[in-house]
Amino acid sequence: MKIRTATIGTNFIVDSFIKGARMDERFDYAAVYSRNQETASAFASKYGARRTFTSLQELAESPDIDAVYIASPNICHPSHAIMMMDHGKHVICEKPMAPSPSEAISMIEASRRNGVALMEAMKTTLLPNFRNVKDALGRIGKVRCYNSSFCQYSSRFAAFLQGGPVANVFNPAMKGGSLRDLGVYCIAPMVHLFGVPWEGEYTMEKMLDCVSVTPMMMLPGGCNDPSCAIDVQGSMVVSYPGMQATITWSKACDGAWGTQILGEDGTIEITKTSTMIAPRIRLRTGVGDAGLRKGTDEWEDLSTPTPDFMYPEVKEFFDLIESGKTESAINTHQRSLDTARIVDSLYRVG
Repeated sequence: MKIRTATIGTNFIVDSFIKGARMDERFDYAAVYSRNQETASAFASKYGARRTFTSLQELAESPDIDAVYIASPNICHPSHAIMMMDHGKHVICEKPMAPSPSEAISMIEASRRNGVALMEAMKTTLLPNFRNVKDALGRIGKVRCYNSSFCQYSSRFAAFLQGGPVANVFNPAMKGGSLRDLGVYCIAPMVHLFGVPWEGEYTMEKMLDCVSVTPMMMLPGGCNDPSCAIDVQGSMVVSYPGMQATITWSKACDGAWGTQILGEDGTIEITKTSTMIAPRIRLRTGVGDAGLRKGTDEWEDLSTPTPDFMYPEVKEFFDLIESGKTESAINTHQRSLDTARIVDSLYRVG
């Protein structure tokens, strides 16, 4: 089965998607969309796409496209995805799937209304190493702490500070920001591993009862309104019954990229959460003074060789299409919506 796939966007993440997609024999690079014909033509020539589009409507109406990978600015995700799905196209959409929960709901409704697949391209939770970590959770006993950080100085931050060209990631008009770009890589695995911190049906009040937010660092953003600002870093503490999750993210400085999951019987560490690099586990063994269990310095590697970080998400998406399913059993619509709700709450109070 060949899946005639188009891409919307020509940035570096699309390069990575195509590299991973080429590992799946079902991938047929049918078309590339860009607002600029010269850019579209250059990208198509680079990767061998058969067609180019500068009109989203023409792309949506094309009978030669089965599926679309959306990597446009965050603010465009809902409108682009819904247009494609309303014309019968399957959609895999870059994270964050939508800037707001209400927009995520509209996208999910479009998927169900049209009977087409919709999946958020959260690569982290589809990697074999993430599955290994999830399977190992029971070995460390009652989990008490989830500490996750993604702090990476942006190559575009200096230009942003100096008033130069503003990249979409630092533009509030494009729904950019460090939380949606980096923080979500810490939040989504938390939701997948431990669920949501509120009980019963979601409300903003329940969410805020569970979350303590350090005010995010906001700097003047690249939009016409001088009062607008963009988040460049932040942190939060989420309270679960018997457990706390601490999350830190930044595009203004370099720091930790990893995660620690601390249980009563052991610890799991991940060197880089977004790509699940080098997960390992250390268990508390033996009995020390006062009958307390003592630790050991012996770490067990939990890694599975992964030839490409994007391929598992492509495979999952193509499997959905081939099987006629509209929703991934891993990157479910509900998990994407729950993550969007947490992110949205942070913007409201941070």
